[in-house]
Amino acid sequence: MNTTTMISDLDNPSRAALWTGRILGAVVVLALLADAGVSLFASHLLARNMEETGFPVGLSSVVGGILAVSTVLYAISRTSVLGAILLTGFLGGAICTHLRMGELGSPPQIVSALLGVAVWASLYLRNSTVRALLPLTGQQRG
Repeated sequence: MNTTTMISDLDNPSRAALWTGRILGAVVVLALLADAGVSLFASHLLARNMEETGFPVGLSSVVGGILAVSTVLYAISRTSVLGAILLTGFLGGAICTHLRMGELGSPPQIVSALLGVAVWASLYLRNSTVRALLPLTGQQRG
């Protein structure tokens, strides 16, 4: 395979990669919007968890709002990279919160880490700019 073919592959993902990225992105968006919805509209369900993590229950709507806005930005093609950056910070904060509580490897940490990986994997599969910025191959453009 020559360099021109490799550059072309970076610019044009296969149909399978494109659809895999879209489906993975949709799963991420649905999961995060569901989480945001619970925080915004059913915060009483999270009261015990919020208290255990050291957050006042009254911040549930703020947390849900931040998550909802970040997820919507991720879902919009033009702002998906910004949304991914914000979601990475949000999910990293969730991982650190549970680490602070002494819960290394807890289910919330694992789910947050998997969602963070899925956010970027989805973008990588469907966005040529992300593939160019984060090359996973040994060869670089040039």
